[in-house]
Amino acid sequence: MQYDPIKRSIGNVVRSHVVLRKLFYVLLGLLFLREWYVKSELRKILSKFSNKKIQVYDAGSGFGQYAYFIAKNFKNASVYGVDVKEEQINDCNHFFKKAKLPNATFAIEDLTKITHENRFDVVLSVDVMEHILEDVAVFKNFYRAMKSGGTLIINTPSDLAEDHDDHHEGSTAFVDEHVRDGYSAEDMTQKLTEAGFTNIRTTYTYGFWGNLYWHLALKYPMQLLGVSKAFFAFLPIYYLFTFPIALLFMLLDFSVKNETGTGLMAVAEKP
Repeated sequence: MQYDPIKRSIGNVVRSHVVLRKLFYVLLGLLFLREWYVKSELRKILSKFSNKKIQVYDAGSGFGQYAYFIAKNFKNASVYGVDVKEEQINDCNHFFKKAKLPNATFAIEDLTKITHENRFDVVLSVDVMEHILEDVAVFKNFYRAMKSGGTLIINTPSDLAEDHDDHHEGSTAFVDEHVRDGYSAEDMTQKLTEAGFTNIRTTYTYGFWGNLYWHLALKYPMQLLGVSKAFFAFLPIYYLFTFPIALLFMLLDFSVKNETGTGLMAVAEKP
């Protein structure tokens, strides 16, 4: 099944309502383990800047949940979010204006063709690179777009899942436009090094506990929704019984060092 139609269905409901969209962001933060990892890394990096004005490039902003997290919690940060989907860009610009968060703006951009130079202190790319064939070219574009001393955060599926549907919520079981299954830590490090980055650190996410969480909290409900959208009405009951268990699995995955996992996070610097 495809994951994007389900996301679009949810987006259609929340797009024009500020309160509903904020609630949607809260739910994403609760249900998606990748957000725990990404936001934790963002907190560590952005907190170092204190009150210094900084520029953040959200490369593949999607629904805008990470831009919202940054704009709301780090007033010294200006977020420039980009995506190839015009509908999502328009929705984000509309929402952030109504939410009175002027420190975030959005535009349509193709990451393979961007021409920014020495502009951003932080570049964030969450579950994007598995969709782009020319990944090294994009990493080089990120490098050129960053200021010296800037930090790059990449989140992507890894290549360690035995089956495609054992990836995390960006799974090829749900998204059929992946050009690669994912990255190994070695492959990611090699490609970032080729692009010029240094101090590269990789972390596996979605280990044993994260995989259990993903099946319980996301895979099975999404399969039901793929059968019929009528199952939306059943979701509150489903999560009433399963979410406490899923939350425990998430906490365990987030708290331990995963030797392997179906997700991969990379953090690198431009010297």
